[in-house]
Amino acid sequence: MPHNLPLHTRVAALNGVYRHHSATDVLRGAITNPNAGALALVSSFGAESVALLHMVSVIKPSLPVLFIDTQMLFPETLEYHREVAAKLDLRDLRVIGAANVATHDPDGTLHQRNPDGCCALRKADPLEKALLPFDGWITGRKRFQAGSRASLEFFEADGPTRLKVNPLAHWTPDDVQDYMINNRLPRHPLVAKGYPSIGCAPCTSPVAEGENPRAGRWRNTEKEECGIHFEDGKVVRRTAA
Repeated sequence: MPHNLPLHTRVAALNGVYRHHSATDVLRGAITNPNAGALALVSSFGAESVALLHMVSVIKPSLPVLFIDTQMLFPETLEYHREVAAKLDLRDLRVIGAANVATHDPDGTLHQRNPDGCCALRKADPLEKALLPFDGWITGRKRFQAGSRASLEFFEADGPTRLKVNPLAHWTPDDVQDYMINNRLPRHPLVAKGYPSIGCAPCTSPVAEGENPRAGRWRNTEKEECGIHFEDGKVVRRTAA
């Protein structure tokens, strides 16, 4: 470990240093600051993922990028993942497979009976194992995306020992689109078909005009997160009260 300070102390210090910096500065600082430790980027290769992936390709293309294949992703997402990885020359892309699916979800219907359990099996548990070698991870979360993200900071604690970095926390939808246009980045093919937020195929539906961009995720349920994120030591799956 390149640091000896408690996690909450490092989080406060990093937020203090980078509070008024740009997303690019926050990402570069996180990658190079010893207080952040060894990091990996976790990416879903979804509707907005390419912006942060592009930043990484410019700043440190050898940074580990973790992509979780839940075995329920849209075919378009798998193809987009291959296209973006090649275009951006991501040099340490790791595809994380879900374990024990055949045992715990042999007929592929767990998402209908227990969506939280399905997310744990196919995404949260494999990610937890993949993150063991790292001191922290980088996400593309933004404040505008969901109620549970409204007060998101650049740096936060992910459990008792691991750091989480959110370089795009303060970006607006227009910021994302401007960055993608200015850098001529490829779009996820499902965006043009009404999917502004893209997860697993069985639990993602198109969004109507005027709806929240994440309205198509776990539609008609209280669920709003897959369970890979923590807040105050608790897994975030639903809107904060």
